[in-house]
Amino acid sequence: MNDTAKTALKRTLVGKVVSSKMDKTVTVLVERQMKHPLYGKYVVRSKKYHAHDETNQYKEGDTVEIEETRPISRTKAWTVSRLLESARII
Repeated sequence: MNDTAKTALKRTLVGKVVSSKMDKTVTVLVERQMKHPLYGKYVVRSKKYHAHDETNQYKEGDTVEIEETRPISRTKAWTVSRLLESARII
């Protein structure tokens, strides 16, 4: 097999950490805008993903990028790839 074999591009999403209470796992809320099929108005759709955080370094309020990976557990098939914006402390 040649060493320039095709590798599938992993899907990436950007969202905000809403929970970091689990060990090595964060819950990331990803919001997207879609156009309503009949009325044409843009509505916000959101979904929560469990993402793997090996070092428990991400906290609630952080904006992170997650990427798809092999299933790690029953609900976890994403991993945090990088921190985009740290949570603001008031």
